Amino acid sequence: MKKMIPILLSMLIFTACTGNGNHHIATYRQITMDEAATMMEQKTGYIILDVRRPDEFAAGHIPNAINVPNESISTNEITELPDKDQLIMVYCRSGRRSKEASEKLVKLGYTNIVEFGGILDWKGEIVTD
Repeated sequence: MKKMIPILLSMLIFTACTGNGNHHIATYRQITMDEAATMMEQKTGYIILDVRRPDEFAAGHIPNAINVPNESISTNEITELPDKDQLIMVYCRSGRRSKEASEKLVKLGYTNIVEFGGILDWKGEIVTD
């Protein structure tokens, strides 16, 4: 048994050194509506992305938001979002589509995605087209 201990320790060390611990899984951050409002006040150079349908967007959206419907986000480049490292703050109506869109954006290589739910919970100004 004493002879087995060094062998087992060697195997354990070897396994630990060859593990996949350095792989970074790209993801997006989820924040609250209040955190999003604070971030919009304090930061500059971000995009507010509304992923609802164009008719929903026209009926009322957060000021300065751009509209790229969730359904249109696929494997193609998004001309409205050329900088993949820019802070992009994503919302929809209730929060479901914004989560889906955020996942798709991360898969497309966007690195600074923040999802903050739905406009139903927005306490700030809303503008119409």
